[in-house]
Amino acid sequence: MKKGFGLIALAMLALSSSLPVQAADHGREVLGASDGWGAYGEGTTGGAEASSDHVYTVENRKELVDALGGKNSANGLNDTPKIIYIKGTIDLNVDDENKSLGYDDYRDPEYSLEKYLKEYDPDKWGKKEPSGELEEARVRSEKNQKERVVLNVGSNTTIIGLGDDARIVGGGFQIKQAENVIVRNIEFQNAYDYFPGWDPTDGSDGNWNSEFDNLLIDQSEHIWVDHCSFNDGNKPDDLNGTYFGREFQHHDGLLDIKKQSDFVTVSYNVFSDHDKNTIVGSSDSYSADDGHLRVTFHHNMYENIRERAPRIRYGKVHIYNNYFKNTDNNYDYLWGVGYSSKIYAEDNYFELPEGTKPQKLMKAFKGDALYEEGTLLNDQESVSKIDVVSTYNKAKSASIKESVGWKPELYGKIDAASDVPEIVEQQAGAGKLE
Repeated sequence: MKKGFGLIALAMLALSSSLPVQAADHGREVLGASDGWGAYGEGTTGGAEASSDHVYTVENRKELVDALGGKNSANGLNDTPKIIYIKGTIDLNVDDENKSLGYDDYRDPEYSLEKYLKEYDPDKWGKKEPSGELEEARVRSEKNQKERVVLNVGSNTTIIGLGDDARIVGGGFQIKQAENVIVRNIEFQNAYDYFPGWDPTDGSDGNWNSEFDNLLIDQSEHIWVDHCSFNDGNKPDDLNGTYFGREFQHHDGLLDIKKQSDFVTVSYNVFSDHDKNTIVGSSDSYSADDGHLRVTFHHNMYENIRERAPRIRYGKVHIYNNYFKNTDNNYDYLWGVGYSSKIYAEDNYFELPEGTKPQKLMKAFKGDALYEEGTLLNDQESVSKIDVVSTYNKAKSASIKESVGWKPELYGKIDAASDVPEIVEQQAGAGKLE
């Protein structure tokens, strides 16, 4: 890890070029004054005020943990302003000597998948949640992995990728009880949980659930996630087969925002080839979220996402100028209108397979309102402007209201929906910061 590398490089650049140092250093950039909910109040500045001895360039997990504060379990409390540049690929499934770790390294001696499948087979176990020594061993195994692959990020931090090949692989970041954090220009791949748990009460047929997100924002505020890419790398869940008749899922969310988190802007990111993409809100019963979860999503690409793009509970969420592209019909819905959600959607573009019914753009989960205008749907036969709410209501015999009781005030230029595909394809994702 090279402390101060970013500033030294910028100083050298200034001597050899007429460009101002600040213009070249994305690490010291802050969120624009009107750029979504993240700009509310004092705005989001991340580590922009970091001193030169708290600017780092890191190339492996240990260097990254050290830059974040030195001890992963305590790094979430480190609020010293800091800028961390990610160079190349950082695999989180490694020990402190950068030696690869895997299933056998994390597995509790009392756990085996074979025994787990035999013990909790629904034909014998029934519909109650797994319990007992074997489930406890699975949880311990999962915890062992989590301590390595989920990195805690504290307040006043900017983490940004250098160039066009910065990656975090095998895990992700947890921003919990923190504020003022910026994450930019990083490709997050394959937050793979080796130890999924079976939940027979999840849905009518049960489901396999995993623990790790690529990026989790939990009880935190003033966060900016920009120009990142999120995917499952070379281990998509549809290659894992099924157990108990359900897909054996090793991945959770790509980006989740939960538990009273607030003032978040998610811009120019690419989310691709994933099932459970983004959920905003913890649960219907977590009423403490009411009045929080103010989030803006703009100029993001959602490509071959099966659901939750995003799914909202409680929050006042502004969704504008996003590009939703699915090449097959293997998806459930895109906008999830959850309990007490207040979604305000403008000028979004959907490109979906031929014959896609407009009502598949959204799905109501106890939510009763959605404001939407300027939506374009390309169903491979034509591009047409659609009224998402009235179309859904008619098809589902629903009564979703078109008034959500608020109107966004913090946003940049809203582009015409017809221009969104070109803008997003050219500008969104890791490696595309100018």
